Formats: sequence, structure tokens, C-alpha cells
Amino acid sequence: MENKLKFIAILALVAVCILWGTTYLALRVGVTQFPPFLFSMLRFLAAGIILIVIMLAFGKKIPKANVLIDQAVGGLLMCALGVAVVGWAEVNVSSGVAAVVCSMMPIWTVLLNLVANREERPTPLIVFGLLTGFAGIILIFREHISEFYKPEYIAGIVAIFLANLCWAIGTLWLKKRSGNGNPIMNAGWQMFFGGLFLIPISLVFDDYSAIHWSSEVVFALGYLTLVGSVAAYACYFYAVTHLPITLVSLYAYINPVIAVILGWLILNEKLNSSIWAAIGITLLGIYIVNKGYQLKNNWKAPLTKPKPTV
Repeated sequence: MENKLKFIAILALVAVCILWGTTYLALRVGVTQFPPFLFSMLRFLAAGIILIVIMLAFGKKIPKANVLIDQAVGGLLMCALGVAVVGWAEVNVSSGVAAVVCSMMPIWTVLLNLVANREERPTPLIVFGLLTGFAGIILIFREHISEFYKPEYIAGIVAIFLANLCWAIGTLWLKKRSGNGNPIMNAGWQMFFGGLFLIPISLVFDDYSAIHWSSEVVFALGYLTLVGSVAAYACYFYAVTHLPITLVSLYAYINPVIAVILGWLILNEKLNSSIWAAIGITLLGIYIVNKGYQLKNNWKAPLTKPKPTV
């Protein structure tokens, strides 16, 4: 039974690797034609309600108050301050660049784990991987150096880094509480609460005169709700529940590659050999960090016994 659950969790992780790579494109299409926080609010409220209703139809019960509080905190950090802020940033930052910056999530994972476990110290291999990953990000930015003359572009890049950190903290929070309740039901409540938290954020920051319903907006919203949220988000938390987070975080290797290619093909975003090299260096750094962390824990430990990481 345990092997079957792990196999299903691996399939769920594969789905996340592919599907979330496509969401950066859909998100950019939506937020460039619609108020960004309102767009994410509609997405998460709809997706959360759909998942909750489906789980109730399968006989699952509404979680207890303490579990709902945990999911509310996760929804705030991951949906409202994580994904929605990335969407806001993508108004001025290309989907490919946003995806590559978000690929740093495994590095945040290790850094947060080191903070949470002060007895641990980064090995030289981990430090080398961190420096390699940051070098790749710098090379990506070099290809977009002209954009840094725009204050809104700088604000977008900073926002993505902070959103990435919030996502990592939220995942750490929920990982420590993964034994409480059904993971799919929990994912629904996280998105629902994330949508609720986005209501005041949208009222403060969105320009409602920019509301424009087009076929592109409707398709992007539907795709992100049903595929990017209901399907992929549920798969993500199923994987988080049954697999070590250091393994789950490897989805960040695949997402940016898919996002960059789709951004180039569909939105005519910049793509050249230098950008490919920068992506490769960034992903190499992430790989080295994960390898160093696994070796630090005697290699097999992260794959057999979950650690209190993000």
C-alpha cells in the first residue's frame, strides 16, 4: 500500500512539473488584460470552492477549526502573498524571467531549513550550489539589463523574490502539519482562504477601471482555475504529503524551461543562447544544492525519511 501511495505521489509530481510550467504564460496573459489581484482572487475562490465541493461529495468532512487555521495561514502565504504577487509582478516582468526567478524555490528551501535547524551548517558543496544558482540569475538579468531602468520592472523582480520566499515559508508551515486532514481538501481550503485574503488586497491595489473581459482573459482564468489550481495544486499537496519536500521541490527544474519556451513561442519573449546558458547554470546550482543537502543527510535520508524542510 505504501509503495502504491508513493507511485501515485510521483505521478502527481510529474503532473506538477508539466502543468505549473504552463501557468506562468496563462497568468501573464490574464494579468496584462485584467486587474492582477482581482484575477488571482477569482481564480483561487473558484478553484477552492470546486475542490471543497468535490471532496464533500466524496464523503470527506469539513476539517476542525485548528486545521482550518493552518490552511488559512498556508493560503495567505502561498496563494495571496505567493502566487498572486507573482501575477502582479508579471504585469511588468516576462513570464520566462518570472519562472526562472521562481525556480530558486529549492534554494529557499535549504536556507530556511538551515535557519530552522541551527545545528546544521551548509557544507562547501551547498555554498557552491547557492553561488552557482545566483550566478545564473544574474546572467538572466544581464540579458534584460535595459529593463532595470524601469522602476516598475525592479519592483516586479523584488516582488517575485519575496513571493517565492512566502511560498517556501508557507510550504514549511504546511509540511509540519501534513498529518492533519485530507491533503486535497486542505488544498481547497488553502485556495479558498487565499482568495478571501486577496479581496482587501485587490480593493487597495487594483484599478477596477481596467476590468476588460476578453476571450483570452476568460480562457486564462478557466485554465488557471481548473488546471493550474484544481488539478496541479491538489497534485502538489498530495506529493508534499507523501514525498520528501526536497524531492518535491525538484519540480522547479522543469517549470522554468517550459515557461521560457512557451513565452518565446506564444508571447514572443526574448530567448537566445545566453538565456539558455543562464537557465542551465541556475538549474545546475539548484541541483548542486539539493545534492549537497542529500549528501549531508547520508544521501538516502531525504528520500526515505522526510526532514522538517519546506
